[in-house]
Amino acid sequence: MESNYKSAPDCYKSIATLSKGLYKDNGSKFISFAYPVETELQVKSILSEIKKEYFDARHHCYAYRLGYLGDKWRINDDGEPSSTAGKPIYGQILSNELSDLLIVVVRYFGGIKLGVPGLIKAYKSAAADAIANARIIEKIAGEIYTVTFDYLQMNEVMKVLKDLNITPSTQNFDLSCTIDVKVRLTQIDQFRELLKNTHICQKV
Repeated sequence: MESNYKSAPDCYKSIATLSKGLYKDNGSKFISFAYPVETELQVKSILSEIKKEYFDARHHCYAYRLGYLGDKWRINDDGEPSSTAGKPIYGQILSNELSDLLIVVVRYFGGIKLGVPGLIKAYKSAAADAIANARIIEKIAGEIYTVTFDYLQMNEVMKVLKDLNITPSTQNFDLSCTIDVKVRLTQIDQFRELLKNTHICQKV
């Protein structure tokens, strides 16, 4: 896993695609899944699918952290003793300085109780393995803006976008033109200043 990604104040780390991990202890099997996510709706959908696919598992424990600041998060022990599953999973997310990430650990009980220390180690190790197998990426925090301008201002607007290396997500060019763009946090003031002559530069 690569580190030192936080090269700019609006950068943070996440993972590129789904990765998996595994931990075994005294017959119990802990299968871990790390998903890149951006919304709680995505989290709910993934949890629903996991529970359907692994319906015969004893527990489906998870933790997630969302956003540039990581201020949206949740942990769930799903029936395991309090703080033995969700908390150690979340601890791995924090220690690796990741966000926009959901980790689910599915447990198949092996018939032997592991005790609190054993459970904490198992969920921590399973989560760590999923992260170790993931490709860490840099994400850039930004805000979505809608820019409306006259057709005659097209060249002016397009030059600003090119200079700031911004690609519109949607665009509609007519007598009155509209584009939606994601602007990184460190460029917002410059972006708004350069486009101050357009009719509307509104944060979505």
